[in-house]
Amino acid sequence: MEKLNQADAIVFGSPTYMGGVAAQFKSFIDNAGVWFDQGWKDKIAGGFTHSSSPSGDKEGTLLYLATHAAQQSMIWVSIGDLPSNYFGKDDGVNRLGAFIGVMGQSAIDMSGKPPEIESGDALTAQRYGERIAIATQRWQK
Repeated sequence: MEKLNQADAIVFGSPTYMGGVAAQFKSFIDNAGVWFDQGWKDKIAGGFTHSSSPSGDKEGTLLYLATHAAQQSMIWVSIGDLPSNYFGKDDGVNRLGAFIGVMGQSAIDMSGKPPEIESGDALTAQRYGERIAIATQRWQK
């Protein structure tokens, strides 16, 4: 918690499970204890999620993350990239068409191995991280 409290920005992430955040993430948020004193007020925020379905109600997870950030009085940063298929590009940036935060998708694998991340999803996440960093620098001026 100390590292989060000292950070200039926090990017929340959770797998989408049954249309929402995972129970472990919800427990973390419920027990963070920073809301009462608005300890993250004016801190930059963003969010991402991942699931095995192209949709899987991932937007519900991102809305939860953004709502949580708003309740903390944080400044939410949107994704900032149109889906690459709008322009016939082939890089896969924002291939799932999210705007509020990053959505990723991998085939379901119950082996316990980490999922293989699509190259477009990885590029989207990298670009979003850069956008968060730029917004954080601007906000601190």
